[in-house]
Amino acid sequence: MSADPPISLRSAREVLGVGPLAGAGELRRAFREAAKRAHPDRPGGGAERFRQVVAAYHRLQGLQPASERIIQPPAPRPPEPGVLTIGPLLALRGGSVEHRLPDGRRIRLRLPAGLRSGDTVRAGGCELHVVLRGAPEMMVRGDDLWISVAVAPRTLDEGGRVALDTPVGRRIVWLTRKAGERKLVRLVGQGLPARGGHAQGHIFLRLAPTAGQADSAARTLLRRFAAAWAA
Repeated sequence: MSADPPISLRSAREVLGVGPLAGAGELRRAFREAAKRAHPDRPGGGAERFRQVVAAYHRLQGLQPASERIIQPPAPRPPEPGVLTIGPLLALRGGSVEHRLPDGRRIRLRLPAGLRSGDTVRAGGCELHVVLRGAPEMMVRGDDLWISVAVAPRTLDEGGRVALDTPVGRRIVWLTRKAGERKLVRLVGQGLPARGGHAQGHIFLRLAPTAGQADSAARTLLRRFAAAWAA
């Protein structure tokens, strides 16, 4: 791949807004102002515009006396975008997390509640793209949280008001027999909070029988007898 052609003196002066007689100090001040306006994080800025400003500065700097030159430009290159991976609990509640930026710096971020995959946050001059990563006992699907919960077999069969311990805390639910048969309960409005263009989510509890607590055959026969008698 061939290198880009060097920028002309006229174009370099137009980019920085300086005249032919600009000295080293004026050139540095013009570069700093132009770099601020062209930075990708600024409205109207962009990576290509920023590169033009840097190229213009280097072109005009070469015309200065050697004693007035500086080796490095006074502004760094714009950082590359990064990825911020978070879990469901942090997306649900928000909070503080430590993260390593693409340039190697480690910073602590304070994240708002309700982040989804595809959202972006800015930190340390970098734009970070959010990725939500679930766990076997808790997954994220859109705005909703899907959580696996162990329940006693008798509770699944008989239903009623039960307290369930979940990764997001204890939840009091009314478990109908139909829900026990489906082994699924929806907690309306308790998923990821609404944020920006995202709607309020729900929690779906996937109910699994507690291991080692299988219901006895006698109890099963008794329930069947009671149901037949009531009919």
